[in-house]
Amino acid sequence: MMLTPHKYRKTFCIRLKHIRLERGFSQKELGKLAGIDEFVASTRINRYEQGIHEADLETAGKLAQALNVPLAYFYADDDKLADMILQFNANK
Repeated sequence: MMLTPHKYRKTFCIRLKHIRLERGFSQKELGKLAGIDEFVASTRINRYEQGIHEADLETAGKLAQALNVPLAYFYADDDKLADMILQFNANK
């Protein structure tokens, strides 16, 4: 199954929020860990999670690194694959 641009964007938003909450980070904390200026960190993460703005690949990579997940997790085309990616990463 191929992801359309709209679907991968929505998937990114959902997965970003899910893993951020699972890791126990506030939006501001995550933004700062990803190198976003602390004065706009919360707003930027909120806009990524809401789909108002789209994170470019470099920013998505920094978010993945801050959350200790592979970048592929954000873009996996189904939830089972996303879970497998997280499990594989945990076993490294």
